[in-house]
Amino acid sequence: MSKRVADIVVETLQQAGVRRCYGIVGDTLNHVTTAIHGSDIDWVHVRHEEVAAFAAGADSLVSGQLTACAGSCGPGSLHFINGVFENNRNRAPMVLIASQVVTSELGMEFPQEVDFKAVYSTCSVFCEQVYSAEQARRVVALACQAAISRRGVAVVILPSDISEQAVKHDPPFAVHYTHPVLRPGDDELLRIAELLGQGKRIGIYAGAGCQGAHAPLLELARRLQAPIAHTSRAKDFVEPDNPFNMGMTGIFGIESGFHAVMECDTLLLLGADFAWGQYYPDKATIIQVDHDGSHLGRRHPVTLGVVGDVGPTLEALLPMLPPREDAGFLDECIGHREKALARRAEEEAPGEGELIHPQYLTALLDQHADDDALFTADCGSPMVWVLRHIRVNGRRRTLTSLLHGTMANAMPQALGLQKAFPGRQVVALCGDGGLSMLMGDLLTAVQENLPIKIVVFNNGSLNFVELEQKVEGLLDYYTELKNPDFGKLAEVIGFHGRTVTRSQDLALAVQDLLAQPGPALLDVHTAPTELVMPPQVEAGQVIGTARYMAKAVLAGRIGEVKELLADNFLKR
Repeated sequence: MSKRVADIVVETLQQAGVRRCYGIVGDTLNHVTTAIHGSDIDWVHVRHEEVAAFAAGADSLVSGQLTACAGSCGPGSLHFINGVFENNRNRAPMVLIASQVVTSELGMEFPQEVDFKAVYSTCSVFCEQVYSAEQARRVVALACQAAISRRGVAVVILPSDISEQAVKHDPPFAVHYTHPVLRPGDDELLRIAELLGQGKRIGIYAGAGCQGAHAPLLELARRLQAPIAHTSRAKDFVEPDNPFNMGMTGIFGIESGFHAVMECDTLLLLGADFAWGQYYPDKATIIQVDHDGSHLGRRHPVTLGVVGDVGPTLEALLPMLPPREDAGFLDECIGHREKALARRAEEEAPGEGELIHPQYLTALLDQHADDDALFTADCGSPMVWVLRHIRVNGRRRTLTSLLHGTMANAMPQALGLQKAFPGRQVVALCGDGGLSMLMGDLLTAVQENLPIKIVVFNNGSLNFVELEQKVEGLLDYYTELKNPDFGKLAEVIGFHGRTVTRSQDLALAVQDLLAQPGPALLDVHTAPTELVMPPQVEAGQVIGTARYMAKAVLAGRIGEVKELLADNFLKR
């Protein structure tokens, strides 16, 4: 019995584990969406394809399930591009079905024709077109296999005339889930043990590759009496119940994390590919463990680099490491951690009157959200606040755009997480610029009945860009935003909406937001001049900010300088 290609495509996706497909219907995709309607795959109808890709990637990354997106020809499938870049860099397994104009018109500059292979080959682990009906199952199976095995986005380009053709000979190509064990050789493990044995001040720098390796990581720290710093992407996997945790380093980190990495004499990098070379110690012995050999030594020179997954590597290494007695460096770092956490608690204090510190807002969300809540945050200052002020416990998860660094990710990612986890609380920390960029998909939350909770950090500006300009000694230009009342706007759409402008009203408003049974939005007017302070203030940053203040005074903007000083140093 023959089958249509569209049915074969959907059947193969379903057999590969796809449960949700995000997208917008349209002409060249119609046969595929008809097949989806007759399958067990849930179609999630968004208002913009970029949102579909963000949502599908968040769903995949946190749920661990393969997800899919699908779009019509030309602009429809092209709109996915930014979300595809995000997901591929996040290593989120996803398949994009990019439907195409009919094959007889390809290469003829037909209306809406786009060379998808040229576009998507730069941001995917697999990108191929289906050239004949008989190829359909094989190509889709290969795409799913690549997305799962190489952890990224796979793109299948499907001309509309092929999608409606019938196939008589349909070989049973299928997808295979594998679980290989990857660790260094015994001689390499002995060399790691030897180098660690020579260290006096050993530090551990844990990256996202430590997911699933929490227990052996803590046992390693106990045995070495070593502090653990972690990258921002490793927060959820390293921070919970970890007495050795010193926090993040880098510009978003805290001083104790910075100290643990920069003041050690031996540093063990575990699944960490942190990009900024200035945050690695120059005179330390550095040992790097990574599942991808191309990552070894690419950010900073290392003494020894080995290939292996963190969990199996540590399990094989631990028997080779005798317990250390000297806890001097660990105790030193703990002292720095206590001081850093005390300063952070000061930042979380309520402001006065209409001054609402974003750190206070984030601390309230942390305090009142569920123990298994899922948090997303827009790239920019909300990203910093969620990384610094939301505590994770092994059940909570945080997600933001750390590798691609895109605006407008939080609300779409919240949609995907809520779809994947309908019984859990999902909270999106949105910048006013980020939310307004893809604001139309607030309608998706209403249409799909997704009870996401959105908090708008409304400071009337592209705040992170403004801070970047000031640190460089520049006056801030073109960053001001003329915003609506987001709370009232949300009510018109069908959300529960509320706006808060005074610090004393915030605590009850946050509790009310989180208690709403459906989608809800809280518009909070936060301090526009709040500074994101790095763990180590460099001379250039001080000089640049001083130049900005001098220029602002000369330009007649002395009021802004007064607000910056008062909001950050006088009103805490």
